[in-house]
Amino acid sequence: MKKHNFYAGPSILPQSAIDETISALKDFAGTGISLASISHRSKEFDAVMNDAVAMFKELLDIPEGYSVLFLGGGASTQFAMIPFNLMRKKALYVNTGTWATKAIKEAKMFGEVIEIKGDDFFSIPKGYDIPEDADYVHITTNNTIYGTEYHEDLDINVPLIADMSSDIFSRKVDISKYALIYGGAQKNLAPSGVTFVIVRQDVLGKVEHKIPTMLNYQTHIDKNSMFNTPPVISVFTALQTLKWVKANGGVEGMNKRNNEKASAMYNEIDRNKLFKGTVAKEDRSIMNVCFVMNEEYKDFEAEFLEFATSKGMVGIKGHRSVGGFRASLYNALDIESVNALIAVMKEFESKH
Repeated sequence: MKKHNFYAGPSILPQSAIDETISALKDFAGTGISLASISHRSKEFDAVMNDAVAMFKELLDIPEGYSVLFLGGGASTQFAMIPFNLMRKKALYVNTGTWATKAIKEAKMFGEVIEIKGDDFFSIPKGYDIPEDADYVHITTNNTIYGTEYHEDLDINVPLIADMSSDIFSRKVDISKYALIYGGAQKNLAPSGVTFVIVRQDVLGKVEHKIPTMLNYQTHIDKNSMFNTPPVISVFTALQTLKWVKANGGVEGMNKRNNEKASAMYNEIDRNKLFKGTVAKEDRSIMNVCFVMNEEYKDFEAEFLEFATSKGMVGIKGHRSVGGFRASLYNALDIESVNALIAVMKEFESKH
């Protein structure tokens, strides 16, 4: 039976990226040495790092003046690195869920945090004022747990920071509107272990406090992400994924593909008498489709999960903090898997 992978992260990756990584783990670039054993100082891996940076810049149309970094520590380490490098007095954080909450907790160690939060996490706050003297504004563009997403870039007059862990390369982004974009790789890019950072160089070097060497972005810019040993395997897989994105229409191709998948899922949720969506329709994520049973069918939740699992649907259980169901539709997920889940939902409806 074919397994349809809807995990929220680590999650589905292109099969070609997996196959290339397997091959490189056996013999990397014809060296006769495994990728897991190769020196990151070798010319072969140096080429991988340079190609990955170049591919990032090409696919996202990154302007001059930005650096692309591949770091360890996950996006969670960036929650501290960002205020360490950029906060002088205060910053505004839009709290749209669990990960934004964690980022706010770290930022409060470095200065004043103005927190913008709605009544709940099922819609994105709008219409708030941004202090002109804020050092930056921080947003989380896609929220994997609650299923909301920004669909357009904010146009503001202070530096904009964005956690794009779960929607990078899923839609076209105007990089020039951001001072820094970061994210963990384990959604749309690579296995966990590497974190990407896109940073505009002119926002650095303005804080008065000292920054530990490994937490200073300039350290990694100066050494092309190789001040210390980088996550070699994850960077290699990221490059293979970027090649797949380019071969499949680039970011525009991914966006068309993702909108098709998400539209099909939401149409079925809205049609099916058993299910309902959980977030404001204008803020629905195209990456993480979250839904629950309608109130009168709540007792069927465990039964549906068991039924869907028996049909090869993997990873559709909602996050433990919110319950319900979640279908993650990352770039590498094929429309075939979405159609398979929709067929399961229809079949379960017919039984009840």
